[in-house]
Amino acid sequence: MPELPEVEALKDFLTEHLVGRDIVRVLPVAVSVLKTYDPPLTALEGRTVTAVARHGKFLDVSTGDGPHLVTHLARAGWLHWKDRLPDGPPKPGKGPLALRVALETGEGFDLTEAGTTKKLAVYVVHDPGDVPGIARLGPDPLADDFDEAAFARLLKGERRQIKGALRDQSLIAGIGNAYSDEILHAARMSPFKPTSGLSAEDVHTLYEATRTTLTEAVERSRGVAAGKLKSEKKSGLRVHGRAGQACPVCGDTVREVSFSDSALQYCPTCQTGGKPLADRRMSRLLK
Repeated sequence: MPELPEVEALKDFLTEHLVGRDIVRVLPVAVSVLKTYDPPLTALEGRTVTAVARHGKFLDVSTGDGPHLVTHLARAGWLHWKDRLPDGPPKPGKGPLALRVALETGEGFDLTEAGTTKKLAVYVVHDPGDVPGIARLGPDPLADDFDEAAFARLLKGERRQIKGALRDQSLIAGIGNAYSDEILHAARMSPFKPTSGLSAEDVHTLYEATRTTLTEAVERSRGVAAGKLKSEKKSGLRVHGRAGQACPVCGDTVREVSFSDSALQYCPTCQTGGKPLADRRMSRLLK
């Protein structure tokens, strides 16, 4: 899933390629992708793009006093920039194409979604705050006012495992499965550590790991073309998606804990005192 660093890079890319350009067509291919009906998609046509913003993992294309085109790429969605769009309208079918945006220059972009679970979402709204997912977002961890004191206030009173807290978009915006693994590895902290057991030193370490991990990921992604951001993300990860490989810090084998629809990865030496965490799903399968 694209997370804060990749969506930030897409925002920068689209700012360079979209701002000042006129939208001539917005063509839905998969009707299920559109989550709003008023204003209609056609309200974007003939409008000039004035800005592109990011809200957590949401992309927001603004047309000045016109509507906003807001997109959440979900787990398997992506944006593909085209220097020249194909002639003729796209044909609805079983392919990954979900929506096409065409500019007056002949350029544009496609939104696609792989797999059978379709969760990519597109909204056309007067205000991005009208999107329910944006309205409930917590603070952005890279915002200037997101200091250690603000981070500590968010965690105070939480009663859950730190991995889940970091991924909660209503608590902190933009961090998903991959970067929560990376942050916890950098902080040398177990993903199962309860937030209620965090000391002041733990909070400091976790805050620094959060800011550093996300900032470095954004810097790696900055200037990378939209089509290459996925591979850039994967190449920069130390533990996430690398189960069975050597930890780049200590050399121990990266382990995995599987859940029904996801998995986390961690290093036992760096994060759990050398003890592997119980993989509950695998334990049940072996019974």
